[in-house]
Amino acid sequence: MTVTAVDSGGLRARFRTRIPRAWRTPLGITGAVVAALWILIAVLGPLLWPHNPLGQDFPRLQAPSGAHWFGTDELGRDVLSRVLAGARVTVPLALLLVGLSVVIGGILGLAAGFFGRWVDETVMRLTDLVMAFPTVILAMVVAASLGASLVNAVLAALVVSWPAYARVTRGLVVGIRGAEYVLADRLLGFSAMRSLRMDIVPMVTGPVLILASLDIGTATLLLSGLSFLGLGAKPPTAEWGSMVGTAIAHFDAWWMGVFPGLAILTLVMAFNFLGDALRDALDPHTAGVLGQAETR
Repeated sequence: MTVTAVDSGGLRARFRTRIPRAWRTPLGITGAVVAALWILIAVLGPLLWPHNPLGQDFPRLQAPSGAHWFGTDELGRDVLSRVLAGARVTVPLALLLVGLSVVIGGILGLAAGFFGRWVDETVMRLTDLVMAFPTVILAMVVAASLGASLVNAVLAALVVSWPAYARVTRGLVVGIRGAEYVLADRLLGFSAMRSLRMDIVPMVTGPVLILASLDIGTATLLLSGLSFLGLGAKPPTAEWGSMVGTAIAHFDAWWMGVFPGLAILTLVMAFNFLGDALRDALDPHTAGVLGQAETR
């Protein structure tokens, strides 16, 4: 019995040491579970829908009940099925938007910070031009110019999202390119591209990942906001922002807007919690403080 207890305690201790303390905080665990749940719902899709999200098969504006947990909308569609189906639209598009923003902004920021001169001037003036406009207003103008659709909403959001990554990446590269180890590698014969790939990129990856994880929630809000304003998803597509927008005309049917709104809230908060946990895990000072607190 004693040996078993010691072994199990040792296994738990080794398991704790492999997972950073920041990832084992209540907020980090909550964010990971909720985000994983929404991603799973998006992946499984129709396997989880109790009814056809586009089917107008039930009484209109029926309040939540045992037959329809989230009630029905103005056309007799099951709101729960539409909320679950909306995950297949909102979650992949938010991740796609952030991924494209990281790639475009990261490449431009790396080039501006590393090569400097006219490259730096051109990229930074372009970012200043985009960031001079309010984010939502500029996204609305671009989306309205392109036409209402989910693809155009993503393109409009991309226009206003990449400058943040370009600025952050450029600032990190400017601070790193003069480091002794970078200069030493250049003196050893490293080409500019090899030095950029081997010395610069690994050092900027962590902060950019933190920004990206926190920005997934912002991307979700921006895409949902465009759909809410009629510049994103078109009916009858099940999308959370458009569902909240439709609910405005039916204030007495509170469930039509509350449940899609809660879906947006939980997804945004989950990725914000994950971003905070990732920041704490990658920040050496914070990780050291958490490690000292754990050993006491």
